[in-house]
Amino acid sequence: MISSPRFLVIGLAALFSAYHLVLALSSISVPRDPAPVVVAMVLYAAATAISLWAPAAKPMPGWNAALNVAIGPVLSILVLSQLDPHAENGYATWFVAGVFTLLVITMVRGQPVFAWIGVGVTVIVIVAWADPLALVTAGVFGGAMWVAIAHALSIALVRAEQDAAQYARAGIKAAEWQANQEALLYERRHRLEQMDKLAAPMLRRIVASGGDLGPEDRRECLHLEAAIRDEIRGRLLLTDDVRAEVMAARRRGVHVTMLDDGGLDALPESDRLAALAELVDVVGGIDADRLIIRTGTDNSDTAVSVVGLRETGDDGTAAALGDDDGDDEVTLWHEIRRP
Repeated sequence: MISSPRFLVIGLAALFSAYHLVLALSSISVPRDPAPVVVAMVLYAAATAISLWAPAAKPMPGWNAALNVAIGPVLSILVLSQLDPHAENGYATWFVAGVFTLLVITMVRGQPVFAWIGVGVTVIVIVAWADPLALVTAGVFGGAMWVAIAHALSIALVRAEQDAAQYARAGIKAAEWQANQEALLYERRHRLEQMDKLAAPMLRRIVASGGDLGPEDRRECLHLEAAIRDEIRGRLLLTDDVRAEVMAARRRGVHVTMLDDGGLDALPESDRLAALAELVDVVGGIDADRLIIRTGTDNSDTAVSVVGLRETGDDGTAAALGDDDGDDEVTLWHEIRRP
């Protein structure tokens, strides 16, 4: 969006307002008594300064807008009381353009109701002073046209700002969608590469042997299946060192379950790697039949918890069926704290 510095806009408006004061000075000899006109000039200059140099809030404060409406009849009484309504007053009716300048400022700064009330009050005062024809000779129609144009431009600017904000929101959503798609694509590619790294050697061995696998190869297939499951459920719990230690534990006969519930998502990468380095040490020295590795919750002090269980039954049937109702003895309980 192209915008102008505020001081430049205020400066131009101040120069335009000052022009009306120049007109008043040039016609100061027309009124019967110049004193009320001088008072009107001071009041107009004060109202203009308040409207232009007030804080750039939008809409304009209500008291300021009401002041701009009230200044119209005050200036009219001060100036018109010294003019002949049936004479050619020329620039002596400068206050009409000045009042409409204030109303345009009021309109632009988001107070259209006050601006149009000011237009109506000015029309009533001029008609009461002379006759409807004075609306043309005093410049009331031209001033009202300024207010109408300012109103139309204000509406157009508001709509343009709304459209720009809508386009910005759409752009942000499009960028988020693209980033999400790229993240999904990267994650999918990473998972497929990891799966290929894990399963490809065994798949080639199965093809080479025609599907005739020995007991060791069959056990290795089960270990690989568990490792692939870790890639899905373990997420941020996995590093190459963790994968290696978990696979070594499985080959020693330990049943390992890894679950990432999102407890590491908000952890800085350096802290996460430090926690997983400690996990590698714990898994490397484990002496248990079953091992459960799980992340903590976001609001807990635990980053990763490690539970080691030893089967107390004779055949381990309950553990194989997923029955954890007390047939296992806890041999390890280790919590890796958040830094």
